[in-house]
Amino acid sequence: MYRRRDTRREQLVAEITNNLRRYAVDAQQVGHAFANLHGLNPTDLQALIAVMDAELLGDPITPGRLGEQLNLSSGSVTALIDRLERAGHIRRDRDTVDRRKVLLHYADQGAALAMQFFQPLGARTDTVMARFSEDELEVVHRFMAEMSESLRGHRDAVRAARPESPRRPTG
Repeated sequence: MYRRRDTRREQLVAEITNNLRRYAVDAQQVGHAFANLHGLNPTDLQALIAVMDAELLGDPITPGRLGEQLNLSSGSVTALIDRLERAGHIRRDRDTVDRRKVLLHYADQGAALAMQFFQPLGARTDTVMARFSEDELEVVHRFMAEMSESLRGHRDAVRAARPESPRRPTG
């Protein structure tokens, strides 16, 4: 709708762009369904995803990094972590090297809830990926990695350009 479609390449770019948008919306709706089922709000869900992603990379996230990633104040991050810890979704551990540092991990209970909910989606994903050769998956992987990096760059630019919200007077 918003892109020229005169050539096959332009048609593909428009279709891929539309597919990415629809995928993002559908994925968000699935995430919200999980959140609603477990009494979580959208920020809680974003935090759980950040904790999971950091663990998958082998670099557990700290509360400070979580706040930076979610663009939250330290007080908001503390309340968020307290809430998710009480609900059994995450746990806090001291770093074994630097005991001053706190690391956030997915708690067993939270991981079990996520596994139960998302396992059918994982099976569907595996079925779709099985239809592609390894070479095709390499191209898809490169494309998705570059699109994700582009989106994060835009997100960071938007955050940097946004004026800081006025602070409410205390007292």
